[in-house]
Amino acid sequence: MADPHPNGPKPAQITAGRIGLYAFLVVAALFFLLPLYTMVVTSLKSMDEIRLGQIFALPTTLDFSAWVTAWSGACMGTVCVGIRSGFWNSVAITMPSVALSVFAGAVNGYALSLWRPRGANLLFGLLMAGGLIPYQIFLYPMVRAMANIDLYNSLPGIILVHVIFGLPLVTLLFRNYFVSVPEELCKAARVDGAGFWRIFFEIMLPIAVPMVVVVSMLQFTGIWNDFLLGLVFAGRDNLPMTVQLNNIVNTTMGERTYNVNMAATILTAIVPLAIYFLSGRWFVRGIAAGAVKG
Repeated sequence: MADPHPNGPKPAQITAGRIGLYAFLVVAALFFLLPLYTMVVTSLKSMDEIRLGQIFALPTTLDFSAWVTAWSGACMGTVCVGIRSGFWNSVAITMPSVALSVFAGAVNGYALSLWRPRGANLLFGLLMAGGLIPYQIFLYPMVRAMANIDLYNSLPGIILVHVIFGLPLVTLLFRNYFVSVPEELCKAARVDGAGFWRIFFEIMLPIAVPMVVVVSMLQFTGIWNDFLLGLVFAGRDNLPMTVQLNNIVNTTMGERTYNVNMAATILTAIVPLAIYFLSGRWFVRGIAAGAVKG
C-alpha cells in the first residue's frame, strides 16, 4: 500500500509518554496561572462581591477602582499615597544598578577570560566564592561600611550594594560567554594596535549583545523584586516597590481591602513580567549562544 504522505511529515503518534508530557505541561501551567487568575479577578471585584466567598468566579461588573486606589491611594500605616512613589523609587534604584553591574561584569568577564592578568584565577575564585555565600551574612558589615562612608540609607548606597552583590553572577556569565570567542580574534586586533578598551568596546561588546540582554534581564528582575536589601539600605525616602507593597498588605487599620492588595501586587510584578515577555527571544538566544558554556 502506498504511503499516504510520501513527501510530507509523518503524523505524530499518540504514545503514553506524549500524553504524560502534555498532562504535566497542563498541570504546570495551571499551577502558575491559577494564582494569577485569582489575583486578577479579585482586583476587579468590589469588596461586597469578594465577601460572597466565590474566589474563582468572574466579577459581575468590572471595577477598576481598586487599581486606582492601589496606585495612588492605598495606605501604608497612616500615610495613604499608594504604591506610585515606590514604583519610581524602584526605577531609580534598578536602572543604574543594572547598567553599572552589567558593565562592570562585562569588563571583569572579558579580562578574566582572554587577557589573563596576574592573579586572574584567584580573583575569579574569590568572586565565585562570594556569590555562593548568602548575602544575609554580609548585612551587618555592609551596614557599618555604608555608614562609615555616609552612603547608608541613601539612593547611591542601595545602588552600590546591588552592584556589589550582582558582580559574581554577572562576571561568571560574561566570562563563560567570552571564553567561547576565538582567541585569535583578539590577537589579530592587538597586532593592529588595538588595546584593552578598544577591543572591548569595538569587538567583544557588540558580539555579546545577546548575553548583555540575558544578564540585564536577570539583574533587572532580581533587583526589582528585591525586598531585604531595599528595606535595609535604601532609607525611608527611597523604599522600593516591594517594601511598600509589604507595608500596604500588612496595614491593619480599618477594613482589609483584598482587591486593593491584589491590584498592588500585580502592579509590582507587571514590569519584570513585561520585560520577560518582550525579550524572551533574546533571552533564549543568549543562553543558547554560550551563557552556560565554559
